[in-house]
Amino acid sequence: MKKLTARKLVWPVYLVAALLLLGMGNGTAYGIVVPLAALVLAIALRCYRPNPNSQVDRLDLAVIAGLYLAVVGLFSLAFRVFTQANTAGLFLTFAAGLLLGVVGPIVYTVWIRGRALADLGLARANLGRSLVFGVVLAGVQFFLTLWGYHLPRPVDWVPLVALALTVGFFEAVFFRGFVQNRLHESFGPVAGVGGSAVLYALYHVGYGMGTSEMLFLFGLGVVYSVAFATVRNIMVLWPLLVPLGSFYSNLAGGDIQMPWESILGFVDVLALMMASIWLAARRQRRNLSATRGGLGTPGPALP
Repeated sequence: MKKLTARKLVWPVYLVAALLLLGMGNGTAYGIVVPLAALVLAIALRCYRPNPNSQVDRLDLAVIAGLYLAVVGLFSLAFRVFTQANTAGLFLTFAAGLLLGVVGPIVYTVWIRGRALADLGLARANLGRSLVFGVVLAGVQFFLTLWGYHLPRPVDWVPLVALALTVGFFEAVFFRGFVQNRLHESFGPVAGVGGSAVLYALYHVGYGMGTSEMLFLFGLGVVYSVAFATVRNIMVLWPLLVPLGSFYSNLAGGDIQMPWESILGFVDVLALMMASIWLAARRQRRNLSATRGGLGTPGPALP
């Protein structure tokens, strides 16, 4: 019993320590140390092996590649072609990328493959644990980044909250619920965590970020992916942990200026995302061939 309890505590302790390391302020070191520590723990706990009954799902991999390239392409078009000089073009292509990253996996999972929403981390199971864990991790991150931070005028930060919530939901569903779970099922937990973290870091090329920034984001992506793997529920990441990190990054960067009206745009995008989940849940309840009922049960978690 003591051994089992200790194993369950390893990953939460790792996650808290990894978030505390954000305070060292060295993004390059963070992008190396944090992933290596996770790999060492995975080997030590023997949780790196794939399910012996699992098979590589080539259709999953093809859909991941297609959606990923489309999302990155839309983001690149928004931030590197239209830029803030063309606000309408920027927002429309950015919104299209966000919606594709959520609606695409939902349609593929529920309508095409007949799987449960739980396969995307959208589940009632582990909800309480996920919320509590998410609050704890977000509290650590808040203490390190926003505690005592002097906020500018509301118009300079309130729209950033709407942006962070919308982008945070997209990232939680697309990179963790979809990419990570699909890679996990085909190749095992290490490939799921590592692969989703790599793709998460590289997708920021669409924002015009450089190599050093993406290395840091790889380390942060590992943290988010491990957090998701412990409970298989995106509520551990959203609406607190991931949006807080995004909000602070945009706030501290100071290079994003948005009017009050932009809030309505992000609310509309988030509403469409939620509507797609509602429609998928209705479809799932009526689909007798679904592998799990209701919102389903989560997949395997890290030991």
